[in-house]
Amino acid sequence: MAYEIKLEHRTARIELLNRAGSKVLLAVDDRKYELDVVMVEKGVYSILYDGQSYNIELIEGDSGKEYIVNTNARSFNAEIIDAESKYLENRMLGTEHEGENEISSPMPGKVIKIPVSEGESVTAGQTLIVVEAMKMQSEFKATADRVVKAILVKEGDTVNSHQVMLKLE
Repeated sequence: MAYEIKLEHRTARIELLNRAGSKVLLAVDDRKYELDVVMVEKGVYSILYDGQSYNIELIEGDSGKEYIVNTNARSFNAEIIDAESKYLENRMLGTEHEGENEISSPMPGKVIKIPVSEGESVTAGQTLIVVEAMKMQSEFKATADRVVKAILVKEGDTVNSHQVMLKLE
């Protein structure tokens, strides 16, 4: 399984390719690393790589996806960016902002409900469409008083990432 991990200003794609006891084959972006990893105590790891020994301490943050990483040389923040994190981040990209006239899906999903119709006047905060993605339902709401110009999907449709679902005026 692959993850993206944000380390300060860099995001790396990390994938566990193989594990046999303490021997680990890990891919970071497109580079493979053969490591010997031993948990010394909870949250403290000893890592051997290319004849060098490294000690790493991981301190879990509030969310369970954020960590403070301490090494012999320095400390830094790390965040695991999994599918749920990406969805929540992209969810904000799909919301309507003042002056925008389109509602787009932030990621692939299924249209569950469309409680408005074309030509209908809607008010700020009113639900325009409900989409389910990753077993989570998201309501897309109007951020300002508008009129529904066009509905480009119907209930039950599967939508793609960034697909325009509604147009407003």
